Amino acid sequence: MLFHKNKDIDLSNILDRVYSKDKLVRFAEFIAGVFIVALSYNIFLLPSNTVYGVGGIGVILKKLFNITPAVTIFIGSMILLVVSLFTLGHKKTIRSVAGSLLYPIFVFATSYYIELIDLGKLEPIVIVIVGAITHGIGLGLIFKAGYTTGGTDILNDIVAKFGKISIGKAMLFTDGAIILVGLFVFNFPTFIYSLISLYIISIMTDKVILGISQSKTFYIITDNETSVKKFIMNNLNHGVTVLQGRGGYTGDNQKVIMCTLPTRDYYILKEGLKEIDPKAFFLVTDAYEVSGGA
Repeated sequence: MLFHKNKDIDLSNILDRVYSKDKLVRFAEFIAGVFIVALSYNIFLLPSNTVYGVGGIGVILKKLFNITPAVTIFIGSMILLVVSLFTLGHKKTIRSVAGSLLYPIFVFATSYYIELIDLGKLEPIVIVIVGAITHGIGLGLIFKAGYTTGGTDILNDIVAKFGKISIGKAMLFTDGAIILVGLFVFNFPTFIYSLISLYIISIMTDKVILGISQSKTFYIITDNETSVKKFIMNNLNHGVTVLQGRGGYTGDNQKVIMCTLPTRDYYILKEGLKEIDPKAFFLVTDAYEVSGGA
């Protein structure tokens, strides 16, 4: 792999340049994502009382007070937008405006599909799983396009900022609290279904954003550096990069061979390493995108 020397890059407006790319394509992905999320909410998550995010609050209030979920989502999203403006600033808030407005509108518009689709013969767990998969696909399209649906996405950012915790932990806190309320409003099976749904949604969202890994990256520490490099370059026809490392316990300098290769070659390299150096230490990670270096 070939790497170039560092040079000064203007970072002042880099976010503006990023968000200006492929605007129409990204907006189309966003619209499609919001529609899928709203449709999934009405057809699968609402009938099964699955509690998740601001939509989950809509499920709870519909059960308790028969309030239309779209109204709950709209009011909740508008309140959080105002809070975001004062706590996160206008640059972060602007990304959530479109989603905060369109999501409740789409939820209202797609609510009429409930009467057209009969899920009576399906098991509740099947409804929850299908709903979570479609919901996650929709969210993935929205996030991949650089937008959000507002709601608890804003709340997660606020909790992460002022609680000085990661977004992941903030999501556990906010969505966990909503799901816990759902436990007292509904029943224990519904609580379990909501946890399962949340887990599947997070996986599907990541899969849409990152895609399915087509490559693997090996980090290899071996006493037979030359032989390993020759095997990779001559037998597998892949390049390598040698990194300088140092043992944390011994303090000894050691070299780390890094190599990214197609998943189909994973087994060959793994077994080849064992043949060359049975004591070699190696770490394998998914590489979702490989670009540059040539």
